[in-house]
Amino acid sequence: MNILLVVIILAVVVGLYIMGLYNTLVRMRNSVKEAWSDIEVQLKRRFDLIPNVLSTVKGYAKHESETLEKLVAARNEAFSHGGQSMQDIAKAEGELSGALKSLFALSEAYPDLKANTNFLELQRELRDTEDKIQAARRFYNGNVLTFNTKIQQFPANLIAGRFNFTEQPLFELAADEQAAKQPVKVEF
Repeated sequence: MNILLVVIILAVVVGLYIMGLYNTLVRMRNSVKEAWSDIEVQLKRRFDLIPNVLSTVKGYAKHESETLEKLVAARNEAFSHGGQSMQDIAKAEGELSGALKSLFALSEAYPDLKANTNFLELQRELRDTEDKIQAARRFYNGNVLTFNTKIQQFPANLIAGRFNFTEQPLFELAADEQAAKQPVKVEF
């Protein structure tokens, strides 16, 4: 009778441990999803601001259509990221960041544009959004790192594998975004 009681207690303890571990993994996976959602909110905010910046700049820099067209193309590419891999999204975002840098460098050549309060406000909002995107990326990557570490550690890896918890990709800077961090040369 005592052996049966010990086996039952042991089975209950193991069951509770597995249940707790499973719930922890679900909570961590949901944190990763929430962090990705934060990135998407900030990206959407940036996408919505870009047309306003473009319309402001067009009035001042009519002959700079190549820079503006690159920005529009980069925005459209980044905006259509649905269903792409994390690397494709990071690459598109890097190209968009580079195009925005080129646009702001271009504004240096137009004193009237540089002094335009609407442009300055939009530029400030875009910089603020870029900062928020960086913070959201760091938050996402922190959650992904914690989640991936948990599902790789023993004994959580046994539970994670059985219940299809898979590693999530980090939002890493694409090579193009690394290049976009370099100073922009504007020649006329």
